[in-house]
Amino acid sequence: MKLILKLVAGIFIGILMGFFAPDIIVRALLTIKAVVGQLIGFAIPLIILFYITSGIASLPKNSGSLLGKTVGLAYGSTIVAGSLAFLVASFALSGLPSAPAVSGDSANQLTSFITLEVPPLFGVMTALAAAFLFGLGISVTGSKSLKTIADDGRNIIDLLLSRVVIPVLPFFIAGIFAEMAAEGTVFSTLKTFGVVLALVVFMHWVWITIQYVVAGLVLGLSPIKLIKNMLPAYFTAIGTMSSAATIPVTLRQTKKNGVKSSIANFTVPLCATIHLSGSTITLVTCATAVMVLSQHLALPSLLEMLPFIMMLGVTMIAAPGAPGGAVMAALGLMATMLGFGEAELALMIALYMAQDSFGTACNITGDGAISLLVNKLAAEEVGAEASAEPASTKTAAKAST
Repeated sequence: MKLILKLVAGIFIGILMGFFAPDIIVRALLTIKAVVGQLIGFAIPLIILFYITSGIASLPKNSGSLLGKTVGLAYGSTIVAGSLAFLVASFALSGLPSAPAVSGDSANQLTSFITLEVPPLFGVMTALAAAFLFGLGISVTGSKSLKTIADDGRNIIDLLLSRVVIPVLPFFIAGIFAEMAAEGTVFSTLKTFGVVLALVVFMHWVWITIQYVVAGLVLGLSPIKLIKNMLPAYFTAIGTMSSAATIPVTLRQTKKNGVKSSIANFTVPLCATIHLSGSTITLVTCATAVMVLSQHLALPSLLEMLPFIMMLGVTMIAAPGAPGGAVMAALGLMATMLGFGEAELALMIALYMAQDSFGTACNITGDGAISLLVNKLAAEEVGAEASAEPASTKTAAKAST
């Protein structure tokens, strides 16, 4: 919550600086923005490589069909949630005005004191392909040395995010908004912020309701009662802003909904890592708003947006536990697949961080619905095996006779 307050302060300080501060101070903020932007750009492929590699390699093994069913339900939930969010956002936000064109000679516009270029070691898609290759390879071969490298790399990048990038984000955001204030585009952006944040929270609850209505219909239970039992986990997640920190409460409330302990103990920790439908709703909705705001980005159709949503569902596995980790892991996809520049990526960070706790709460509340469905599928599988056993015994008896 302190980080959110710092980001809000960075927005308003940046606006005030852009309007009233001397040029030298504005240029100092723009210099910070440029340096941090290069650092983020350099880190994005490394985030994808190490987090996805470590995430795939760490998925539970020897879990048979239960793992496949859980992963399939979690991924399907994420994709459907992202697609629904895009349809709603593209309709609800289409009437918002785009940012006005900047008037005046570009020679008179303020720039940073230095021009710094730190190219990444490799491209985003290269990092993604390598992450899948090594992640699946480690999972199949059980290579402990490569698993250690992936985990250690993840820990190093996690330190970079938590101790360097995240703390300087308020200055980065301040530089972006100072530049927009100086260019005269800041007010249309702020107007969109409030609309987008309200729409995001509304979409979260729509998706939570859909998940538990489906689970209730499948199980013959009341969706209202199921959601009511999960509310302690929802509000805990709002306070902790962490799916991992909320796992104990999520487990308790999931079991209260009737999920067997053995199933809940498996699905809840796993879904805390791979099921991020709330974060996907936020990212897709905010990305749609940024494209509406931008004059040089056209709003795509659902079919054109679907590849991004599908890749986002995979990349969410890479989301680190730090606040804002999901958006940091997804920046590379936005840059390569949606054409976002530095300003658009900064807006995405600000929009996402403003509601990070609500996205986390939606994620873990949905984990309870996934657990209910997996519990039902596991029970049916056990029942099918039990019903098949007498028949096989009877056949064996006849053969013996």
